[in-house]
Amino acid sequence: ITAPLLTQGVNVDLPQADSAPLPAEADDPVVVSINREGELFIDVGEGKNEPLDEETLVTRVAAVIKYKPKTPILVRGDRNVDYGRVVQAMVLIQAAGVPNVGLITETPEN
Repeated sequence: ITAPLLTQGVNVDLPQADSAPLPAEADDPVVVSINREGELFIDVGEGKNEPLDEETLVTRVAAVIKYKPKTPILVRGDRNVDYGRVVQAMVLIQAAGVPNVGLITETPEN
């Protein structure tokens, strides 16, 4: 899954992969970012540029899904972060009630 990169927020160096764009009719996605240090961020609510603990991440994602159940939730992990941390973030998002979690990548340069 590919989504437009945000012009503000956490600096993340994305991995590259072939992918299809999100459907245009989809609600604006909520993006959970993981920087190279493994810190978690979410692009909704106060303190968008401040790292979150895992419990706060789950609470914020659950609140989004409660009010807008069809909101896509995407993970944007730095290419240098441990892959296990990305998987852990996806598990936390699913624990918040999101059945499908997308992963943001960049299209590989040829």
